[in-house]
Amino acid sequence: MKRVVITGLGAVTPLGNNVEDFWQNSINGVSGAGIITHFDSEKFKVHFACEVKNFDPKVYLTHNEIKRSDLFSQYAMYASTEAIQDSGLEFEKMDPFDTGVIWGTGQGGMITFETEVMNFADGDGTPKFNPFFVPKFIANMASGMISMKFGLQGINYTTISACATGNTALMDAFNYIRLGKAKVIVSGGSEAAITPASVGGFSVMKAMSTRNDDFATASRPYDADRDGFVMGEGAGALILEEYEHAKARGAKIYAELAGAAMTADAYHMTAPHPEGVSAIKAMQLAMKEAGANIEDLDYLNPHATSTPLGDLVELKAISTLFGGNKNLDISATKSMTGHLLGAAGAAEAILSIKAVEKGIIPPTINLHHIDESIPKDVNIVFGEAKEKDINFALSNAFGFGGHNASLVFKKFNG
Repeated sequence: MKRVVITGLGAVTPLGNNVEDFWQNSINGVSGAGIITHFDSEKFKVHFACEVKNFDPKVYLTHNEIKRSDLFSQYAMYASTEAIQDSGLEFEKMDPFDTGVIWGTGQGGMITFETEVMNFADGDGTPKFNPFFVPKFIANMASGMISMKFGLQGINYTTISACATGNTALMDAFNYIRLGKAKVIVSGGSEAAITPASVGGFSVMKAMSTRNDDFATASRPYDADRDGFVMGEGAGALILEEYEHAKARGAKIYAELAGAAMTADAYHMTAPHPEGVSAIKAMQLAMKEAGANIEDLDYLNPHATSTPLGDLVELKAISTLFGGNKNLDISATKSMTGHLLGAAGAAEAILSIKAVEKGIIPPTINLHHIDESIPKDVNIVFGEAKEKDINFALSNAFGFGGHNASLVFKKFNG
């Protein structure tokens, strides 16, 4: 099997529209939450979200690309452009069939779909749909538009596994490169789901926080008073590259993606398995593939969405597998970004990689009263970032439908 390294990063997030801003705001413990501006939420139970701020697609996108794409695709192309520029790759010097895109999204073009359907419903029944309606909302269009923008003619498709999507996309890219079926794959995830239907739908499930009077602290994983997740949006893009190819061109290498695994709960549509057996297996398999022992793991970025049930089940699984590792630190970065749904895994992979590169663990914010049900043998980094030499970092992403996906990043040592 070939080795896979990370040679480029790009981000559009509630904490910044580039990787450097995203990283700095993360280690500084900044909350990305604010009042919803994408639509009038007055009649909704939830009035806040972690929106992307001051996004200007014209920085990287052409007029036609903007006109023909939903916001989730714009986020994808924008973040991918930053990642490609960061990597220093010159695709024109490569065989285009050695390069590909494996992208993820949980919901696709929600803004486009809702707008078109509502416009039709408000009319007299005469169909007056935008000719770009279907191409803009279908979930695979982000990967297609990235490939068209950069002339990448190899593997190209979209993964969908709810909130595990970003990790699933990265795992697939990892495996294709390991098998020798590509030399470079642009991978990650994007989401633009802060819309009436999404917010209303998650609200009626009672999955979202309703802390409207204190939205900056609403995303509070592991806190005794947590009451649900805070919706976020954005994109994370990573350049996965075959090691020998990266070495030959003298590429900057952030870290090595050393292990990845996915399992299914086979239990419930929205609730995790109460014993976390499949989450444990995903982490266990990813660690084994990375050639790492339980005591080798230095940092774990959990799924930790700030829901009463999910947080506890995941920590129980972590405690069961890693309880003997007193060196392991955990931090829940969704406390700052909110939950980026299909983009969450990609954004958190970036933070995990930066933690390995910089030797800094971002904090868990808004943790004021630790839930007494949390296992006592887990070390949660909260309040402030922590400096630490990190050789192995694991990032979890779990999704409705019982999807569990774990990635293990390793410090690159040549």
